[in-house]
Formats: sequence, structure tokens, C-alpha cells
Amino acid sequence: MASKRERQRKLARERYERRLNRRAERDRRARQWTISVLAAVVVLAIAVGGYFIFRPSGGSAAAPKSATPSATASASASASASSSAAATTAEPAHHCAYAPSGTAARKVSVPPATPDYTATYQATIHTNLGNIVINLLNSKATCTVNSFVSLAAQSYFSGTHCHRLTTSGIFVLQCGDPTGTGQGGPGYKFDDENLAGASYTAGTVAMANSGPNSNGSQFFLVYKNSTSLPASYTPFGTIVSGLNILQNVAKAGSDNSNGPGDGHPKEKVEINSVTIKKT
Repeated sequence: MASKRERQRKLARERYERRLNRRAERDRRARQWTISVLAAVVVLAIAVGGYFIFRPSGGSAAAPKSATPSATASASASASASSSAAATTAEPAHHCAYAPSGTAARKVSVPPATPDYTATYQATIHTNLGNIVINLLNSKATCTVNSFVSLAAQSYFSGTHCHRLTTSGIFVLQCGDPTGTGQGGPGYKFDDENLAGASYTAGTVAMANSGPNSNGSQFFLVYKNSTSLPASYTPFGTIVSGLNILQNVAKAGSDNSNGPGDGHPKEKVEINSVTIKKT
């Protein structure tokens, strides 16, 4: 009888060990599944962040080498909040607020708080490859135009180069940083404008930023329809001449320093000066 009880105990112990092993295997698989899901989420977040660019560190309005996701999981909420704010702002604006932000890449005066909201402005960006002429949307993005005109008058953009070209997913050339790093700004920031229904078709000129209401000096020129960009970047101009210059730069491609289809343009674009025609 003793021998039989021992066999029963042994069988029970083996059954118990098998249950433990099965449970351990289930737990291991569950952990692997969780890790795989988290890894996929991280990869997706990074991809989305890089895709929607224009999110640097340090609050300067530009795109970093690895986008701080200008658009991460919270991007859609930020974009919709900004759009709502813009929709309730009366344009043309009669008063503009420019708040201190970071260290200026070049010393400039803050734009006047009272813009000339009745004026019509046309900007000409004189580059080493030719002129790019832009009609500025003063009646729709008054404070943005006011800042751009002020920076141009102070030669802020003169002798700078466009530091980022994106040729995959979105199609833009980014300029406006005297440091050429994607981190430089004018030492102030201002609110978004003209976001309600904003789209980024070829010829659009819009502000780069590091989040809602963080505009500075960096801007991007759209050379091909970029329908995937969310309405988070203030459109303030339309290219009326020189779009072919941007398209030729895009054909030459980028050095992919930020990833495939994203980096410094291989064909260097130098801004000699920006002049403004006011009527």
C-alpha cells in the first residue's frame, strides 16, 4: 500500500509540475506578445513623428534630425485645438503678441505689436538658384506676415541656406534658420493663425513650429501636394513664381541625414536676401 501511495504522490507531483510549466509558458508568451506590441507602437510613433516633421527641441521652429514628434499620439488633439483657436480669431489681426523664446540666432528687434493689416505684401526670396516670389496672406495670417516682413527688413534671412528637404511622404523645403541646424529662431514666438481648413498644396508657404503657438522664423515651401500634413502649420503665403526652382532641388534629392528622403538638400539653396514689396 505504501508503494501505491508513493506512486500516487509522484503522479500528483508530476501533474502539478506540468501545470506550472504550462502556466510559465503562457506567461512567457504573453510577455513576448506585450513586448512586440509595445515595440510596434514605439516604431509607429517614431515613424509618424518623423513623417510630420517640424518639431525641434528647444522650442525653435524647425524640424530636428529625429522629429520630436511634431506629431505623436497627441498631435491630432493639438492640431484640432489649434484649429479651433484659429477659427475664433478675427483676421486680419489688429494687434500681435510676440513672446520671448530661447536665444536669437541673430539679434533682431521684435516686430511691431500693431501690424499694417490693410497692406498687401509680396516677398521675393533671392537665392543662388533664382528668385522665388510669394504673395503673403496678410488678411488671413496678419501677425505671421508682420513677423516675416520685419525679419526680412532686418536682413535676418540674408546669407542663410535652406537646411532641410523632404522628398518622401511630404514634399517641402525648409528655411529660415541662420544656424542651419534646424534649431535656430529669432528669440521670440507667436501664435498660430489661418489653421481652419488649412491644406498644403504645391506653392504653399507655411510656418514650421515645435508645437501649438510656437512659431518663430523657420518656414517651409511646399513644392508638391502634401495632403498628409495635419492643419498644424500656419499657411501665410502662396508661391507665384519660382516653384520650378524648388522642384529641381527636389529632383536632386537629399543626403538622407534625417532618414530616407529627408535631410540636407544635395543642391544647396542659399538665400541671398528677402525683399518685400508693399502696396
